[in-house]
Amino acid sequence: MNVDLKKKIIPVISGFMYAVCLVFGHSLEKEGSIAYRDGRLWLTILILGILLSAALTVIMKQLQKRLLPKGLEHETGQQIRQVPAGRMTFLYAGIIFLCYLIVFLGVYPGFFVYDAQDELMQVITRSFSTHHPLFHVLLMGGTVQLIHKLTGSYNAGIACYTLLQMAALSLIFGYGIRKLKEEGMGRRGGILLLAYFGGFPTIVMFSLCSAKDGLFTGMVLLMVLMLCAFFRDPAEFFQKKGHCACLFLSSCLMMLLRNNGFYAFFVFVVFLALLFLKAEWKPYRKKMLLLCAGAMLAFLVVNKGFALVLHADDSENQEILTVPIQQLARVYSMEGDTLTEQQKETLFEILPEEALKRYNPKVSDPVKVDFDNEAYEADKGKYRRLWSDLFREHPFGYLNAWFMTSYGFWYPGAVIDVYTGNTVFTFTYEGSSYFGYEVEEPGERKSLIPLVDRAYRFLSLDERAQEIPLLSLVLSPGAMFFLWTFVLCFFWYTGQDRKLWPFLFPGLLFLTVLLGPTYLVRYVVFLWVLLPVLLWELCRKSERKAAEK
Repeated sequence: MNVDLKKKIIPVISGFMYAVCLVFGHSLEKEGSIAYRDGRLWLTILILGILLSAALTVIMKQLQKRLLPKGLEHETGQQIRQVPAGRMTFLYAGIIFLCYLIVFLGVYPGFFVYDAQDELMQVITRSFSTHHPLFHVLLMGGTVQLIHKLTGSYNAGIACYTLLQMAALSLIFGYGIRKLKEEGMGRRGGILLLAYFGGFPTIVMFSLCSAKDGLFTGMVLLMVLMLCAFFRDPAEFFQKKGHCACLFLSSCLMMLLRNNGFYAFFVFVVFLALLFLKAEWKPYRKKMLLLCAGAMLAFLVVNKGFALVLHADDSENQEILTVPIQQLARVYSMEGDTLTEQQKETLFEILPEEALKRYNPKVSDPVKVDFDNEAYEADKGKYRRLWSDLFREHPFGYLNAWFMTSYGFWYPGAVIDVYTGNTVFTFTYEGSSYFGYEVEEPGERKSLIPLVDRAYRFLSLDERAQEIPLLSLVLSPGAMFFLWTFVLCFFWYTGQDRKLWPFLFPGLLFLTVLLGPTYLVRYVVFLWVLLPVLLWELCRKSERKAAEK
């Protein structure tokens, strides 16, 4: 694409994307739907899009003058080499771990939540399913049950697993800081990152949470660090065998911890294969594709091996059919009188009427939990035809059903309140579902620092935390989406493709969560964890070697 044309188009694309997100998101937040036939809505998008496009044109032009070609001034990184690299990683990790330890004592034995009991019960009963990644079921559930067997206390088991995860993530974050310091980040930047990784609430919550999201995010961070190193200097990357091993292992573990990680990684590898058709990548094409293919193969073998050895039930379809299930439920709930008796009869075969009456626009769990997998497997074509027939009759209803479970990821003004009214083990959700917070049975919260416990309960469950102007923005997935897309569009605008490509993978991950059951922070924690790397790439000087290629 012509450079001048690209610099005109990118701010316009970005501006109108943000305009659509803001207008659609506001309508979904206030009305629960989008009035697609309302001309005023499209006029608002047009006006706002023009204003934002003009503003972004100026901002990107000024930012380019500020950062390019020389980039922000920073240290050369020589100081960090005065101390052995491994020692620095452990030093940073130790500081972060101590920060976590204070919160751990406040919320002892940790945050045992988000299907934690279900995963533990699979280990206790030896009855496994692939509903949750078996690697995490065995890791978390096995640790808790082992310590319980030794001590007689489930709290001790939960605490032990929490401490192990805290240590693992502290090491990963410490390694990340060390890598950025080696690339030239100054002392103040290192201190800021220690404070950020050790104290930012969203990161701390999931570092102390038994759910798979924390470890998954740690693996994604390692992957992106390795991808940045590869695209910066492929020859040097393959000279360092540790980098190759790190990318292989982190990719494999990432996929073992979340199934959507495999889908995103597969598409990413396809992108790499297309990119490597360029002659400049020929020396590295085979090595990189073999490395990535090996990681996917290892994942498939290990994952299938777990399922076979554990005789895990793999008959569930509702996770991958979350969006279609929610669309059918919305049409029945909102426009049920337009369905024929035959359509209703077919629908009830896979979704009982009682389940459809539990339709919640913001979360699919109440409906999909009763999805009849056996009926669906018996005649998939029949139910796919029902879905397509209703789509032709209710296209806007289908769009609203999907947007209502995903707009919190891309609208900064969204309040995370998807579980309002749901009663769990120790409380009933009211105005906020930002974080699960509790300790599910058989665990029990025994706070040793009540002030810390109250602070994290406020951030997790009190809607006021999502209404305080500045705090609400830094806690918002939608605000993170705006920031991320701005930086990535700036890389595109300035032709810094080698800075853009490493972040394609987390971008693909983001697209997969848009097809999930609801908008919860847990699905996009990587937006916060990877943010320092993204901003560092924005400010980092571009190597002459990369620019010349």
